[in-house]
Amino acid sequence: MCTVVVSLAPEDQMPLLLLGIRDEFTGRPWQPPARHWPGSPLLGGLDEQAGGTWLAVHPDLPRVACILNGRGQFAPPGHRRSRGELPLRAAEEGQPALRKLHDDPEILARYDPFYLVCADPAAVLLLGWDGQRAALSELGPATHVLTNAGHMYPPSSATADAKTAEPDPKAVRFGPKFATSRPSGDPAATLEDAWGGWLTLAAADDPPGTEPGAIIVRRELPDGRVWGSTSASLVALAQDGGLRYDFQPVPADPATWYSVALPQKNELIPGAAAGRTPGRSARYPGRTSSG
Repeated sequence: MCTVVVSLAPEDQMPLLLLGIRDEFTGRPWQPPARHWPGSPLLGGLDEQAGGTWLAVHPDLPRVACILNGRGQFAPPGHRRSRGELPLRAAEEGQPALRKLHDDPEILARYDPFYLVCADPAAVLLLGWDGQRAALSELGPATHVLTNAGHMYPPSSATADAKTAEPDPKAVRFGPKFATSRPSGDPAATLEDAWGGWLTLAAADDPPGTEPGAIIVRRELPDGRVWGSTSASLVALAQDGGLRYDFQPVPADPATWYSVALPQKNELIPGAAAGRTPGRSARYPGRTSSG
């Protein structure tokens, strides 16, 4: 995930809205959102290479967690763990998982730099790790934009690392536009009515994908690989437990948006024995990877 827009408005019917755009090597295999982890209620896309995800939703609570690659010192290759297991842990355990990670430098040292977001209808917590230092930030009521450089919008509430970084052209260009066009996220509405201007902004082709300020990117590298936006997700959480989850597998094509099928209440979780809480092996892939 390389762009996240998260909006918290505690008095609204849908207090928590989140847009996540995943940028990745286009050749890295993945599967669209589903219950991919046996014994777990979580929904999310599956990174086939490392077994984790870039965004996970807990439909029963509801709660959403997602991760962005950060900048800084990489973990030692022999001990590196996939960052894709962190959204699974955060979505299942909530904000205490981020606080535990923040206080455990030995575990953090096994991950490449990241920004981990955990959000529910009442609060948004951000954990940043640059390979040497960890920082927790509570994101208050507002519309926030996060990129690989950190929490970049609004500037007045940017994290310390973001304040010392160069202005992010993507956050500068799109932050005010997302903030002034907050949609309803209504689960009963059509896609267009639920997300309004955010759909238009998420499909923006100006500037073009090769430019630093682009929100949908595509860059051809000298070694022949392509780095680009491979999917987009829109999530809305309600105070009463309502949830909307929409997914776009081809960001360049607005016609590919669809609503993710949500489980029914009391629906049996695949791979979970009756009355038994899933074990750690079911929840977290635990593979080593550069992802």
